[in-house]
Amino acid sequence: MYLVPIAWMYVVLMMALAEAFSTQGTVLGAIVTFVLYGLLPLSIVMYLMGTPRRRAARRKAEAEEAAAAALNAAPVADSGSGSGSSPPSAQPDDGGHAPAAQAVDALVTERKVP
Repeated sequence: MYLVPIAWMYVVLMMALAEAFSTQGTVLGAIVTFVLYGLLPLSIVMYLMGTPRRRAARRKAEAEEAAAAALNAAPVADSGSGSGSSPPSAQPDDGGHAPAAQAVDALVTERKVP
């Protein structure tokens, strides 16, 4: 896949060197030749050639996110053992702190309006 771009850059480099070492050429002309005949068109072509790969990667990432969301949203089936234990949480405790008591959540503070 990269053989043609490498070959094109070789040709453009040779054109730029010929421009730089020519009796009528200049180094500025060589730089302009290298940029306008080589870097600019090649970057556009490589970007366009990479579009299908980027699109496939984006679709794969979206499919993985959808699968993960579906997995997290799926209800946990009860084993029917009747032990009364709750199913494990879908998300681990990342905070490293002790969980807050539920009674604290029930407290509501009232503000007095002056």
